[in-house]
Amino acid sequence: MELIRDVFGNARRGEKIFIYTLRNDQGVTVKIANYGGIITSIETPDRNGTKANIVLGFKSLEDYLTNAYIENCPYFGCITGRYANRIAKGKFSIDGKEYTLPINNGENCLHGGITGFDKVIWVSKKIEKPDLVGVELKYRSVHMEEGFPGNLDLTVTYSLNHKSELHIDYKAITDRETVINLTNHTYFNLTGNKGNILEHILQLTAKAKTVNDAGLIPTGEIAEVAGTPFDFTIPATIGSRIEGLADGYDANFVLNNPNKKLVKAGLLSEKSTGRTVEVSTSEPGIQLYTGYYIPEMVGKHGEKLGKYAGLALETQHYPDSPNHPDFPSTSLKPGEVFKSKTIYKFGIK
Repeated sequence: MELIRDVFGNARRGEKIFIYTLRNDQGVTVKIANYGGIITSIETPDRNGTKANIVLGFKSLEDYLTNAYIENCPYFGCITGRYANRIAKGKFSIDGKEYTLPINNGENCLHGGITGFDKVIWVSKKIEKPDLVGVELKYRSVHMEEGFPGNLDLTVTYSLNHKSELHIDYKAITDRETVINLTNHTYFNLTGNKGNILEHILQLTAKAKTVNDAGLIPTGEIAEVAGTPFDFTIPATIGSRIEGLADGYDANFVLNNPNKKLVKAGLLSEKSTGRTVEVSTSEPGIQLYTGYYIPEMVGKHGEKLGKYAGLALETQHYPDSPNHPDFPSTSLKPGEVFKSKTIYKFGIK
């Protein structure tokens, strides 16, 4: 196991940003910046032992700070919050008091607002143990930051072990009632970014999804996926039924996980390389986004990015849960501890 910390660059106000390289003996290398908690690259071997980066990202910090990236904001590899996904019209209430959030996605609030956790600097610390290496990230989101109530103290830990599992552990406490929904927004492309993701094969354990309106806000209805383009209970290629979907896949799938136990959510694979990613989570949902609106940019190794360049498997609570009392609760109160875990396990078929 190996852990290296390097300087990644300077943020817009001159703050020094670090990048951590986690490497195991199986040839898996993960790079994480303490700006936005961004996973900038994940290298894994294919069936022939050839290593390649399988996620979307950039080589330099400056690329994440350009106006072109921030204005289009595809959220490559970052931690999203305080509320990942959408809150309808940027409004929710706690005990009858309404809170108003920034509107940054149509008429809704997406991924925590204008300056979400993807754009903040986290206090970072190395983790080195006999069987794993990692980085601990801490951040205090102050009361009314981006409109959210409560001083929220967060810890996000990334760790890579000998089993080629990347564990992401989330923990948070607050001093007044608030809402919280955290995820990592890594986009995978198991070809090593040599093609798009339409031939990737996906299997999900979810038998249902939340039904959305035209603005991708849940109506409150939970619908079975059987017989629809959203049925991945049997492995299928991403592109096999995508043509009938105006913007590709951008949907929250419902996992059968009422007790917040760690459950398998899905398996992504790619035939030409044999690479696989298995996803397990304690979250009640997983958002499949196939990157229809990824802007045309140049990635870490000069690859062209754009529509369907990668897909995200975002483990999280349901979109707009604060406005749907029947959904799994995203409330966090003083004295409670928010905990969540997701594992991405890298393998070869």
